[in-house]
Amino acid sequence: MPSAKKSPVRLAIIGTGGMANSHAKRYLDIPGCKLVAAVDVSAERVAAFSATHGIANTFASVDALLAWNQFDAVSIVTPDAFHAAQSIQCLKAGKHVLCEKPLALNHADALKMVSAAQKAGVINMVNLSYRDWPAIQAVQAVIAAGKIGAVRHVEASYLQSWLPSKVWGDWRTTPAWLWRLSTKHGSRGVLGDVGVHIVDFATFPAGPISSVYGKLKTFDKAPGNVVGEYTLDANDSAVMTVEFANGALGTIHTTRWSGGHANRLHLKISGDKGSVEIDSERSTTSYKISVGPDLHKATWKEVACKPTPNNYARFIKSIRTGKQDQPDFARGAEVQKVLDAVITSDAKGKPINV
Repeated sequence: MPSAKKSPVRLAIIGTGGMANSHAKRYLDIPGCKLVAAVDVSAERVAAFSATHGIANTFASVDALLAWNQFDAVSIVTPDAFHAAQSIQCLKAGKHVLCEKPLALNHADALKMVSAAQKAGVINMVNLSYRDWPAIQAVQAVIAAGKIGAVRHVEASYLQSWLPSKVWGDWRTTPAWLWRLSTKHGSRGVLGDVGVHIVDFATFPAGPISSVYGKLKTFDKAPGNVVGEYTLDANDSAVMTVEFANGALGTIHTTRWSGGHANRLHLKISGDKGSVEIDSERSTTSYKISVGPDLHKATWKEVACKPTPNNYARFIKSIRTGKQDQPDFARGAEVQKVLDAVITSDAKGKPINV
């Protein structure tokens, strides 16, 4: 078990693009956490980021950060392809690590990260950010308590619309979106970007997946599917038919093409005694349930949920107490194994055991 830390946790942020601002803001809200350094290959970007968030020390590389060494933990917010190497480098130096999702580009690399974290004996977390929603934590507890009985069927979807619309700006002119469409720039497409979230969202309460039959597709988006330096070859729709270890069947799908949905997660889990449902466009702090008398009338009740800490708060608390919280690297690797199976299934055109 990692040792507890009583003094303020000194934190460095590696990668200072758009998502890093969310990390910085969340950490600045946490008592006992101090942002002391930022790292980016772009001197201009890291300088602007550090000025915005009051960070005194900037570095151009992880090597330079580790040579300085006046910090306890890192938040890694670089593109997906860099997660494994940078996490392992920091873990070997004895630093606590929160890494953005997906944990790695493949399950083999994710397992190396898990091993490095175990050897280092430090806190390790993957930022599966929808664990921050009270609804998913409550639904997990409802199913674990047996309130809907044995799980029989699962429906899960994550829908975005930034390819056909400008709901988040024009992706054609924004590198922050364009890299997500290019395998050369480290993207595993919608599967790696948000498929990781919906697989976790479904399996956290419903249990592990035993087999998956997946289909990935990349649609034409520009002349020659090239915009500047970006070749637009990463998948932008993913559909999975899955069987869970508990015998339940389900469908999990995600796309960037669903007009009218800026960022919608939907989950319905049905058991032999009832069903629960989360729809993020309705609420992330409540869920619907149909059990008991409601089950026989096909009616639902809305249930409000208790607040839950966000992942950043869990991370800092874990460092300060020495007690590892969810979701850790092992969980990130478990989800990555499912994503790898989807890629293999799509390539082979058949179901794959997970």
